[in-house]
Amino acid sequence: MQEILIFRHAPHEGPGYLADYLERRGLPLRLVRIDRQDPIPSSIDGVSGIALMGGPMSVNDNLPWIPKVTRLIQKAVEADLPVLGHCLGGQLISKALGGVITRSPVKEIGWLPVTRVESAVAQDWLDGLPREFEVFHWHGETFSIPTGATRILASRDCANQAFVIGKTLAMQCHIEMTGEMVRAWARVGAEELAPVCATVQNPRTLTANLDERVARIQGLADVIYDRWMQGLR
Repeated sequence: MQEILIFRHAPHEGPGYLADYLERRGLPLRLVRIDRQDPIPSSIDGVSGIALMGGPMSVNDNLPWIPKVTRLIQKAVEADLPVLGHCLGGQLISKALGGVITRSPVKEIGWLPVTRVESAVAQDWLDGLPREFEVFHWHGETFSIPTGATRILASRDCANQAFVIGKTLAMQCHIEMTGEMVRAWARVGAEELAPVCATVQNPRTLTANLDERVARIQGLADVIYDRWMQGLR
């Protein structure tokens, strides 16, 4: 069976629940650790899909691996191979497809709602989910919607939370969270959690009712990952 490539850009921002989801279904995956200078494949041969996780850097940074990753994304989309992006991963997809990444009007950090942008595409990808649901956020930048893509999620302060193009889904938000990841991010990114405001939550709020919140987000992740998986070879 062909493998799913998962790109990790920071040690504490791994695949999380996505890895659990894929392993339960017996789907082979290969972790490409950008943070450990793993070689970046130049070909999509033997690959059934590509997933890209978050990271603290900007896609506008002059980093040597970014053009290599965006070229691989372009090849995958052109070959009708499914690509999945979480936060930085979604921004990399947007950049690869001609979008631009800019500073968001406000930072969004914590458990905040997103709302479906009604369309046939959104209904297809989010079937069974409520019109509004809570996800996890940690971003200060946002992507534009590339030509030919359909926006399917928005939040009050960040209009572009997710888009679909063909078999590819790019998200500004996070649905891959585990309780361990939330606690680690609150610790590693503590400096970003001040000043606290309506869209930036403090560590106590981030970790409040954590088991319940993680169970809910993983339930909705199942729906979204199930839909994305339909495009795998």
